[in-house]
Amino acid sequence: MTHGTVKQSENPQSQPTEGAASKRTSEAGAGLVPSRQQYLDLKSQHRDAILLYRLGDFYESFDDDARTVARDARITLTSRSFGRSGRVPMAGIPHHALNHYLGRLLAAGHTIAIAEQMSEPGRGLVERAVTRVLTPGTVADAALLPASENRYLAAVLPLGERLGLAWVDVSTGEFAVAEFSGPQADSQLREEMARLNPAECLVPDNAEAEVGTAHRTRVERWHFEPERARTALCRQFGARELSAYGCADLPAAIGAGGAILAYLTRTNPALLRLLTGLRTETDGFRVGLDAATRRNLELTRSLGTGGSRGSLLGVLDVTRTAMGARTLRRLLNQPLCDLPELQRRQAVIAALVARPAARASLAAALSGTGDLERLPGRVTQGLASVRDFLALGSALRTVPAIVERLREVGGEALVELADTIDPCADVLDLVESAVEEDGEGIRIRPGFCHALDAAQEGASDTRRWLAGLERRERDRTGIRSLKVGYNKVFGYYIEVTRPNLSLVPDEYVRKQTVATGERYFTTTLKEAEARILAADEEIAELEKAALARLTMSVAAETARLLATAGQLAFLDALLALAEVAARNNWVAPTLEESDALCIRGGRHPVVEASLAGEAFIPNDCRLGGHDPRVLLVTGPNMGGKSTYLRQAAVIVLLAQIGSFVPANEARIGLVDRIFTRVGAHDDLAGGASTFMVEMVETASILHQATSQSLLILDEVGRGTSTHDGLAIARAVLEDIHGRIRARSLFATHYLELTALTGVQGIANVHLAVVGSDSRVIFLYAVRPGPANRAYGIQVARLAGLPPWVADRAEEALAELVAPQPDSNAGVPACEPLSSVQGVPSPTIPGIAERAGAYQLPLDGFAPGPTSAERLARELCDLDLGGLTPREAIDWLYEQQGRLANGV
Repeated sequence: MTHGTVKQSENPQSQPTEGAASKRTSEAGAGLVPSRQQYLDLKSQHRDAILLYRLGDFYESFDDDARTVARDARITLTSRSFGRSGRVPMAGIPHHALNHYLGRLLAAGHTIAIAEQMSEPGRGLVERAVTRVLTPGTVADAALLPASENRYLAAVLPLGERLGLAWVDVSTGEFAVAEFSGPQADSQLREEMARLNPAECLVPDNAEAEVGTAHRTRVERWHFEPERARTALCRQFGARELSAYGCADLPAAIGAGGAILAYLTRTNPALLRLLTGLRTETDGFRVGLDAATRRNLELTRSLGTGGSRGSLLGVLDVTRTAMGARTLRRLLNQPLCDLPELQRRQAVIAALVARPAARASLAAALSGTGDLERLPGRVTQGLASVRDFLALGSALRTVPAIVERLREVGGEALVELADTIDPCADVLDLVESAVEEDGEGIRIRPGFCHALDAAQEGASDTRRWLAGLERRERDRTGIRSLKVGYNKVFGYYIEVTRPNLSLVPDEYVRKQTVATGERYFTTTLKEAEARILAADEEIAELEKAALARLTMSVAAETARLLATAGQLAFLDALLALAEVAARNNWVAPTLEESDALCIRGGRHPVVEASLAGEAFIPNDCRLGGHDPRVLLVTGPNMGGKSTYLRQAAVIVLLAQIGSFVPANEARIGLVDRIFTRVGAHDDLAGGASTFMVEMVETASILHQATSQSLLILDEVGRGTSTHDGLAIARAVLEDIHGRIRARSLFATHYLELTALTGVQGIANVHLAVVGSDSRVIFLYAVRPGPANRAYGIQVARLAGLPPWVADRAEEALAELVAPQPDSNAGVPACEPLSSVQGVPSPTIPGIAERAGAYQLPLDGFAPGPTSAERLARELCDLDLGGLTPREAIDWLYEQQGRLANGV
């Protein structure tokens, strides 16, 4: 099938240059060799795509396409002579390595048109036609797709105050839409784009839209027109209206969905047959996660490795199938606010955790299903081979055993899950009646096509006659060295060596002279050869027709097959979560519609997995409910603050995908969004410094967070001067505490902020250490109250700072914290920060004076207790009966250190 023009691309690398266009115009006017003319004719139909032109064993590209292919596929740029047409740039890809290089070109955002040879090489010009057009978002070939990830094509439509979004995975048939409106529409769209991470995004040719990192493809505006799109969607699903799909009143979402249908119609219409349903996602259904939070929590990609290893997904993914791995990734990227659904998932996982034998048998059975989710896509496109149908049959053959095992294990949750799995027994019967694999190889099963059986039997009879011909002719002629052979040029022949030429019968007709004798044929042999060649052609056509009939029958059951695959993938994902929970002693959290967050003995799953058997120090976290809504976390660098913050967010996220969590006990009130402001990085391409990026992320949190959100903020204000940073951190903390009232963990090195002790709704905790002026021991345990000092110089020594530099830093610190009675002249010691233009340095001399007269107050917050009051209170609260000897000595060392520093 020859394709027309595919798209208008914004990628300047794929656009023909003015010089190249004029060159082709001048060539068209001159006499061209036929192959060059053929190439230019095909290229004119696909001006915005890279044309790969099959020449023998290579796919060649020419002109500007060759330069682009050489650069982005990282191959050598050469040139080729087209006779009187001259030499042109050329870059070629070996046919056996096509998929490898296609992956590179698609990753660079290019559209590729592939021109195949449509006739056998021989006399004259070989016929060629474009048989495939590939774009980054319309790749359905499993060889070009990551096995454990979905590859999405998205479309975005700005429509007045609304933003419509649609997305599709053309390899699995997943098709969904969403619409956003109101002041948060832009941020919600960005969050969805961060979640989907589409390979390609369609936008109207007259509008701008946020597409994130996706390759932007401009499509004519009229394809997005809502009424036109509504008609196209109804026609696609055979419906009169879209009410059943939940998007009848979402014109922007409908427009985006219609644009996807139009784009697939232009690039690869066969993909439309896989789209059997449409899902509408509504606001409030999922937990909001922006791109910064996904990055900071390292959900699917580790900042260290750049891949899934070292990420949360890397810990969770013990799935047995590629479709299960994709489903687990989707669950992790899409935590829910739907309490009944979360409880349903939790019940399935709990039943599996309690039954190790069932987990093992189900895992073994699931391993036999392969990638059932992507097989229907090959069938609906007409690309499925006999081997693909054998794989389909093998997958469906395991389904009844899985269903039966779920019922045997029992429990309401597993029985309900079993009831949702359709074994597709009729499809299995059809496939098993049509294809088989035996000692003779893979083939259409006898009995499926009677005409094919007859043709094969006739060909077999002729071949049996040929097999006995040599023996019969030797006996008849007396020539013991006579041989019957075959080659592609001369066909079947009878060969006689020179010493026996006198014995050749008169009916033998000489065909060829060879070095050892002569080759002959007979009329009977020629007739048998003609029968075999005709039978082979007939068999090939009948096999093709039988396969097409099977394809049509199976394609009609696409929706059922995809539903079964989806349920098996879901089971595989939950089975992985159960296996991880059982291996690592995770517990089922109590989920509720409240503002409480209570974690006892929480652990960070990724850090724990990386310790290789060493003990992870668990910590508690209590926020909301009857506890403070904000925890102010202090402690030294490397003391574990960031791990403590992240682990709280990760535990909440795991709970809201329905998983067990790494803790001794957890009670979690559902959150609507999780925000993180962690780490430091800049955006050089966007012209944003580290501090600017930090402030943008902080501003986004303050604008979007609600009282049901979970906020994780680490060292806000650290990227600027001490005075400005402290003022910003204090203002942010006040806004979170006073206006937003979200459950929050706020880590800081500004020890002046710890003056909040005793204020309702906020509390201090710190990461315990045992240290002196020369060394520090991290205990990684969270304790009540503020930290006594930062231990920055000690940590610098651990990092390998030269001793003379560290010693000098100690001297400088002593000078900086020495009493300076005139340094705050004119500024009242207790003046609130908001009324002071020049804020006294938080470390000069604030830390040294905390035990004395100097105490930095904040609006609405009472001054903290003295050191003696603090020690007395902590001693009264100490659970002596529950302390281990190690914990008791650690506590004494800690208190001694704090008193020695006057804190």
